[in-house]
Amino acid sequence: MSFDRRELLRYGLLSAAGAGLTSLLGCGPKVSAPASKLAPVRDISGQWSLRAVAAEHRLLTGFAVDPERLKDHRCASLVKQQASIIVPENAMKWGALRPARGRFRFDQADTLLTFAEENHIRLRGHTLCWHRDLPAWVTAINSADDARNQLVEHIQTVVSRYAGRMHSWDVVNEAVEVKDNRPDGLRNSPWLQTIGPDYIELAFQTARMADPAALLSYNDYGMEDETYDAEQKRSAVLLLLRRLKARNVPIDAVGIQSHICACAQYGAGLQRFMARVREMGLQIFLSEMDVKDREVNRQDPRRDTVVAQTYSQYLNLALAEPAVSAVLFWGVDDGQSWLRYEQGSDEQARPLLFDRLFLPKEAFYAVRAAMEARSEIVRTSL
Repeated sequence: MSFDRRELLRYGLLSAAGAGLTSLLGCGPKVSAPASKLAPVRDISGQWSLRAVAAEHRLLTGFAVDPERLKDHRCASLVKQQASIIVPENAMKWGALRPARGRFRFDQADTLLTFAEENHIRLRGHTLCWHRDLPAWVTAINSADDARNQLVEHIQTVVSRYAGRMHSWDVVNEAVEVKDNRPDGLRNSPWLQTIGPDYIELAFQTARMADPAALLSYNDYGMEDETYDAEQKRSAVLLLLRRLKARNVPIDAVGIQSHICACAQYGAGLQRFMARVREMGLQIFLSEMDVKDREVNRQDPRRDTVVAQTYSQYLNLALAEPAVSAVLFWGVDDGQSWLRYEQGSDEQARPLLFDRLFLPKEAFYAVRAAMEARSEIVRTSL
């Protein structure tokens, strides 16, 4: 079987810096009995790291990372040990890169790229076009031509700077909002208001011209569970993807953010959605995984078990889909999770794989077991 460069990036066979091929063979024999029948191996290094287990199943895995957090050697060491791919949590958003019109600030983004390349970790870019985290000078734009020019300049400058060194880009993030009641399902964002619906196509076309090799992704949330709202969101996203494919817009993947909830159910709706995405020839990234545990009683000693079971149920479902090629978690440890702030003050949130001391939780072992259990049918179909 032969691969083009984007396929090599997908499977982790080519470094983000183009340094050459690396083996995806396992580091040694693994137990073959189902994970549910055995106590989990407590070693998380080497062949038992998430990075190694994911590679055996042709998956990339890793975390959203804040460059400042890498100054903590415990965090940096854990990322090196466990991640085959990372994504900036904020360092490549407009708010971080664009302090003023005509100015770019790349120090944090450059730091993350250097760390990734020095440690043979691939890097995703997040995000080139989003309705949030826009500097005030951008939201003040009221001319269609000016907005179009600024979007193009931003994407050309940023993507060109890192061309040939990135695994993928979230080109457009969260462009669908069913509740805005547009026939096309699009969010009534500043970009749509100033440029019109074709801002999405413009963003993808500009990104492809700036880097022909990186995988280009559409990323969104709220598509995961079995509710009416999630089904409506899935339908609207599929409508957008079909429009883009019909117009030959260069899109390679869909990011399902996977901010999942410990109280939700996941099943056939998500499976159908992923199958439709695969039929369009697109890859799938589980791009921002964590488990919202606010509904779990803070005094319940089984709290971490509930979170782990949620990861297990969701990933056993999602990883049965052969188009899934990457699993990323939105943060390294509980102490820095966005859920401590985004959902109101919640200092006790425990949504990730590692606790505040960077020790593995039940969730880590559940995720690793789900990756180990990925069906042989999926492995061979890739």
